[in-house]
Amino acid sequence: MTGFRNFVLRGNLVEIAVGLIMALAFASVVSAFVAWLTALLPESASNLFSNDPNSFGAFLNAVIAFLLMGAVVYFLVVMPYTRAKERRFPAEETGTPADVALLEEIRDLLRANRSV
Repeated sequence: MTGFRNFVLRGNLVEIAVGLIMALAFASVVSAFVAWLTALLPESASNLFSNDPNSFGAFLNAVIAFLLMGAVVYFLVVMPYTRAKERRFPAEETGTPADVALLEEIRDLLRANRSV
C-alpha cells in the first residue's frame, strides 16, 4: 500500500487527472459558445435569449458549470493533494547547488591569486 501511495503522490497522476477534468469541462464551455455564436446568424438572431439549447443562456450555464467544476476540483482534489505531498515529500532546502558553490569557490580563489 505504501508503494501505491508513493506512486500517486510522487508521480504526475493527479496533475494529469485534474488537467483532463478541467479540459473536458472547458470543452463544454467552448461548445456552448460556438453554438451561441452560430445561433446569432441572421435566420436565428431572434432566438438570442430563448430556451433553445443553442442560446446565450446555455453558454452562461456552461461557464457557471465550468467555474463550479474548477472550484470543486481545486478545493477537493488539488489542495488536499498538495498538503499530502508536502507532508510525505517535503521540499528540498533552497540553497546553492554543490556544483555552483564549487565554481564560486574557484572564482574566488582566482580573484585572490590575481590580486597577489
